[in-house]
Amino acid sequence: MLFTQEHNELRRTVRNFVETEINPHVEEWEKAGEYPIHDLFRKLGKLGLLGIHKPEAYGGMGLDYSYNLVAAEELGTALCGGVPLSIGVQTDMCTPAIARFGSDELKREFLVPAIAGEMVGCIGVSETGAGSDVAGLKTHARKDGDDYIINGSKMWITNSPKADFMCLLANTSDDKPHKNKTLIVVPMKTPGITVAPHLDKLGMRSSETAQVFFDDVRVPQRNRIGAEGTGFMMQMMQFQEERMWGAANVIKALESCVERTIEYCRERKTFGQALIDNQVIHFRMAELQTEIEALRALTYQACELHIQGKDATKLASMAKLKAGRLGREVTDSCLQYWGGMGFMWDNPLSRAYRDVRLVSIGGGADEIMQGIICKLMGILPGKRKD
Repeated sequence: MLFTQEHNELRRTVRNFVETEINPHVEEWEKAGEYPIHDLFRKLGKLGLLGIHKPEAYGGMGLDYSYNLVAAEELGTALCGGVPLSIGVQTDMCTPAIARFGSDELKREFLVPAIAGEMVGCIGVSETGAGSDVAGLKTHARKDGDDYIINGSKMWITNSPKADFMCLLANTSDDKPHKNKTLIVVPMKTPGITVAPHLDKLGMRSSETAQVFFDDVRVPQRNRIGAEGTGFMMQMMQFQEERMWGAANVIKALESCVERTIEYCRERKTFGQALIDNQVIHFRMAELQTEIEALRALTYQACELHIQGKDATKLASMAKLKAGRLGREVTDSCLQYWGGMGFMWDNPLSRAYRDVRLVSIGGGADEIMQGIICKLMGILPGKRKD
């Protein structure tokens, strides 16, 4: 992928934002289990960073997805995973379908303030019995006059405790699982919505994540995104950008793990020499950095296909799979060389170890990625490539 001066300027803008507005507060936010999301999003909105590839008519920059990928990569320089994750929810998970398929009215009511940072969004897909199995979700919305009446619940919903709206996927008919789902924008202050206390997670501690319940929640049908019954297709499209964003966001976070480990191993002496002088360690660092570069190349290639209007599903799934697997490998390997220091809760490798574990689960588990890749390779039982 060829980057322009504009790409480089955007990189600097995002990196500066991380260094001045996020990293100085990470320790405080991680301990609190939350951060001032509305304040931070307004700052991001003023810089245009919440609408990089969104239409200019609604306040976005109107740039192609490669610019958004650059921003996701630089957000990986944050000293935690939770804050970048919640930003990614806003830019690449709950707003792409609104931008692509929503009515003008819906875009002006929700997309414009989301891009400006005046509204915080969340994505309502996962349920306790339907995480990666999107087709199996149970939340339903039935018509009542000009409204939908929504009942059910959503689980593991990042940003939900402070969100202003949710992009909700619900069953709207008794048709087949891939044809009965609709995306609906639901204001979070609508009567009948209950947000449970935020969940006590292994990692991503600074982002708020909760279960959300819907009890006869009434929203107008004009809040539907696109045609009824097309929600599954739209969500699958949203997933591709989410997965590329997730892969890109991991790259510099993993590079930081390697760099910090090299620095520590230069300072730490054992048996009369620096740890880094052990061939097994410096060879391992070289190997891990090589793997990170391979992930970067794969992610960039998926992005190239995407901005050319080609189907990037296979490469995006591969990048997501590789990011999750490599994240676990890099953080585990690096933590080992920190010894007892690496086992401390506040150690940067310890935090990265916990945070990156979500990459193999959220947005489609590793096994789902493998299934998609196998299907597109034509090697599932009973399937032919031709």
